[in-house]
Amino acid sequence: MQRKQRLSRNTAYFVPYSLWILLFVIAPVLLLIYQSFFNIDGQFTFANYQTYFSSSTYLMMTVNSVWYAFLITLATLIISYPTAYLLNETKHPQLWLLLIIMPTWINLLLKAYAFIGIFSQAGIANQFLSFIGIGPKQLLFTNFSFIFVAAYIQIPFMVLPIYNAISELKPSYVNASRDLGATNWQTFSRVIFPLTLPGVKAGIQAVFIPSLSLFMLTRLIGGNKVITLGTAIEEHFLTTMNWGMGSTIGVVLIVAMVIIMWLTGGSGKRHTRKGLTK
Repeated sequence: MQRKQRLSRNTAYFVPYSLWILLFVIAPVLLLIYQSFFNIDGQFTFANYQTYFSSSTYLMMTVNSVWYAFLITLATLIISYPTAYLLNETKHPQLWLLLIIMPTWINLLLKAYAFIGIFSQAGIANQFLSFIGIGPKQLLFTNFSFIFVAAYIQIPFMVLPIYNAISELKPSYVNASRDLGATNWQTFSRVIFPLTLPGVKAGIQAVFIPSLSLFMLTRLIGGNKVITLGTAIEEHFLTTMNWGMGSTIGVVLIVAMVIIMWLTGGSGKRHTRKGLTK
C-alpha cells in the first residue's frame, strides 16, 4: 500500500515536470527544426541549410559568435574564480554572494542603458579618463564595451557554481598537500583546481551558451559593429520576415550548444580522479 502511494506521489510530481519540458523545451525545438525547412514563400526546401553552409557571411558570423562567446567566458572566468575563492575565505560568504546575485534581479535592458550612460562621451568613464589626463575616448559601440558589459552581466552565473565547488572541497586534501611539501601553486594546480573543475565547467556552460546568441547587447552596446548569429536571427524574424532562415540559424545554435555541453560535461569525474592521484 505504501509502495502504491509512493508511486502515485512520484507520478504526481513527474507529470507537471514532463508537461513543462514537453511544452516549453521539446515542442519549441521541434517547431524550430520544422520551420527551418521552409523558405520565405512557405515552400518545403533544404536551401536554407545550403545557403547557410555555403555563405561566407553566415560562416563569419558563426566564427564571430564563437570568438566573442569565448572572450566573454574567458574574461568572466578570470574574474570569477579568484572571487569565488576569496568568498569562501570570508566570514560572511552568503552576504557577499547576495550582493553578487542582486544585479541579476535588474532587467537586462535597464543595465544596458545604464552602461550606455557610463561609456558615453559625457559619462563617468570618460570623465575619469579626462581627470587623469588621457582625455575622452570612444568607449561606447566598441568591442571592448560589448565584452565588458556582457562579462559583467554573466559574472554571477560563473561565480555561483565555482563557489559551490570550492565550498565542497575538503580542507584535508589541501592540508595533506601542504604537509607533503607542495608549494601554494602546486597545491592549487594539482589539488584545488582539478577538484573544483566540475564547477568551472558548469560555469562555462552557464556563460558560454547564452553568450553565443546575444543580440540586444550587440545593438545597444556594440552599436551593430559586433555581428553575431543572434543578430542575424533577430534580423530574419523581425525585419526580413524570413523565418525559415532564422530557424535554420537557431538550429545551428542549438547544435553548437549541445556540442559545448558535451565537451564540458563528460569528463569532470575523470579530472577529479586525476587530480587526486597526482
